[in-house]
Amino acid sequence: MITSNMADNESVECITEHERILQEIESTDTACVGPTLRSVYDDQPNAHKRFMEKLEVRIRNHDREIEKMCNFHHQGFVDAITELLKVRADAEKLMVRQETQSNRSLLVTAQTEEVIRCRIQQRNMTTTVERLQLCIPGMRCDGRYLCSRYYAALKTMEQLEKVYIPRVSRYRFCQIMAENLPKLREDIKDISMSDLKDFLESIRKHSDKIGETAMKQVRDVVVVIIYKQLGTAGPGFTSTSPEEHRRSRIRVRLKAIRIGRLERLEQRVKGAQDLVDFSPVYRCLHIYTVLGDRETFENYYRKQRKKQARLVLQPQSNMQETVEGYRRYFNQIVGFFLVEDHVLHSTQGLLTRAFTDELWNMALSKITAVLRTHSSYCSDPDLVLQLKNLIVIFADTLQGYGYPVNRLFDLLFEIRDQYNETLLKKWALVFREIFELDNYSPIPVETEEEYKSVVSRFPFHDAEIEKQDFPKKLPMSQSVPQIYVQVKEFIYASLKFSESLHRSWTEIDDMLRKSTNLLLTRTLSGCLQHLTKKPHIGLTELVQIIINTTHLEQACKYLEDFITNITNVSPETVHTTRLYGLSTFKDARHAAEGEIYTKLNQKIDEFIQLADYDWGMPESDGQASGYLMDLINFLRSTFQVFTHLPGKVAQTACMSACKHLSTSLMQMVLDSELKQISMGAVQQFNLDVIQCELFASSEPVPGFQGDTLQLAFIDLRQLLDLFMVWDWSTYLADYGQPTSKYLRVNPSTALALLEKMKDTSKKNTIFSQFRKNDRDKQKLIETVVKQLRSLVNGMSQHS
Repeated sequence: MITSNMADNESVECITEHERILQEIESTDTACVGPTLRSVYDDQPNAHKRFMEKLEVRIRNHDREIEKMCNFHHQGFVDAITELLKVRADAEKLMVRQETQSNRSLLVTAQTEEVIRCRIQQRNMTTTVERLQLCIPGMRCDGRYLCSRYYAALKTMEQLEKVYIPRVSRYRFCQIMAENLPKLREDIKDISMSDLKDFLESIRKHSDKIGETAMKQVRDVVVVIIYKQLGTAGPGFTSTSPEEHRRSRIRVRLKAIRIGRLERLEQRVKGAQDLVDFSPVYRCLHIYTVLGDRETFENYYRKQRKKQARLVLQPQSNMQETVEGYRRYFNQIVGFFLVEDHVLHSTQGLLTRAFTDELWNMALSKITAVLRTHSSYCSDPDLVLQLKNLIVIFADTLQGYGYPVNRLFDLLFEIRDQYNETLLKKWALVFREIFELDNYSPIPVETEEEYKSVVSRFPFHDAEIEKQDFPKKLPMSQSVPQIYVQVKEFIYASLKFSESLHRSWTEIDDMLRKSTNLLLTRTLSGCLQHLTKKPHIGLTELVQIIINTTHLEQACKYLEDFITNITNVSPETVHTTRLYGLSTFKDARHAAEGEIYTKLNQKIDEFIQLADYDWGMPESDGQASGYLMDLINFLRSTFQVFTHLPGKVAQTACMSACKHLSTSLMQMVLDSELKQISMGAVQQFNLDVIQCELFASSEPVPGFQGDTLQLAFIDLRQLLDLFMVWDWSTYLADYGQPTSKYLRVNPSTALALLEKMKDTSKKNTIFSQFRKNDRDKQKLIETVVKQLRSLVNGMSQHS
């Protein structure tokens, strides 16, 4: 029962709960139905079935109520629908009208908003443009900096600092920009200096090319003018003589060089600005000027250029070996100073004339020292001449840019002396080769063409020889015309150095004559004297040398005329130097004459050495010694060769030979190693002296008067007569008298020979006879010896 009551209670509670849920569902939003329905399933197990049943009953009740309501209102609904259909058309028309009005209102509103928006944008853009325009200089500065327009960037920075940045200083980026400007300036300064250093390094490498171009242009000016002058040379080139033609060309060339120098001074050659970009110098100068640091830049530039100048002026060690070494040296210097000249004239104050003058004076001192040293090692005249030409072009090029070059031309006069020295050495070899190849025989000419060939090279005129028929001989040897031609070639070579020295013809004439004098007095004279002393030069060659020097001496006046024809300077001009050919060839001839005397005496000595006297012979052979006859025959043939010599030379040689022969014979009998002489040996010796006297009296060389040549043997003759006649009483009685028969016999000489004959040995036959025949004579000899000794002692005490 209790259980039944409990079940009834639960059923009642369940129904009540379901009713509440249904009410809640009907009154609550559908979104919250879920939790409510979930509570149905959370209750008793069969509760949901009862709920569903309860729900179904509630739905049917509502359906019946709806159906009742619909039935009640159906007619009203039908009427309302009918009314609505009637109003429908009017409503559509009204809707269209209202929609149109609304669209118009919306369009106007939209346009107004667009206009407002555009005006706001326009205002913002205008403001932005104004602000950006204030910032443009800053952006332009940065752009120019990036484009390497440093000077413009610096000017823009200055405008920014003074004008633009103050206007937009409230913007943070402008403050940053203002803070970065000093750093940008330093960066631009460093970059421009770096560019300058690159420029200095580049210009140092390109100085050679700059100088080469400038010097080539100067050289081309001369070449063009020379060709013009040669094309209008006029009568100077109408001569048929090659010699005159050559001299005319030289005069025209010297004239053209002078004209070329004037034209070079009137116009500047293509400068360094055409070959080098100087913008780094200008840019750096402007930048440092704008930054207020110009003095630092000027000092740096000048210091660096001084260093580079010292490097340029330093020559290579082997520069003197080739002309290319000198050319590179000059090209670098010209290039350097052309750059300095351009910088001097294209900038204001970076360089001054005082600075360039100081630099040039320093360079001149170094250049002259270098050239003086290196040219002194040069032994090739062609190289010295090429060096001179380079110096002239070098000087003229720099002179065209205002650099003083007088010291260079003064140096050229020193180098001219060096050039002449090299020429003298070269021609010394030429002369020696000519002398070595000469046959020292008169020149044979077979035909008139050969004769003309010789006289065209050497001024020889001899009426007697010209009358002779061919073949004939000219007195000089082949070396004479060769020497004459080479002397003229030397004059031409010496003249080459005078080109471009800007000297008058009078000075050139003087230089030519002085150098030619050196050639004659030192080189040719030295070669001749060296030639005469050579062992293989015999008497015949010496005779020909004397003849050759005579003809060369006579040709000197033609050499003077040759120089006059080149320079057109009259030899009568005051202070004109004369050629010393007369003294030169006279000295050479005297040297040859002295060698003739020496070699003749040497030959006599050779024959004397062949003498083989038997000093103890009892009596003579009755004829002259063989060696002496050979000697006399040699002298006769030799003196016949002397017929071409000047008379005094031949006479002097003959007299010298006879005196030397007499002296040698006297020394032979007085030789200290010869202890005794027999009377037979004295007689034999007397026969030889007689042959010498006969030779002297035969006039081997014409021109001697009377017995002049015989007097060379007078000392021997009187000594031998004294011993042969044994005339001691006369000798002693007349001694010291001018009229003495034995005036030439010296007591000491007589005593020496008498001592050799006084020997009491058995070999001394004369004294053996004295002892046998008359002992009184022995006493007489002793008395003579005592008296002779007394005379000798008296002479020594008197002296």
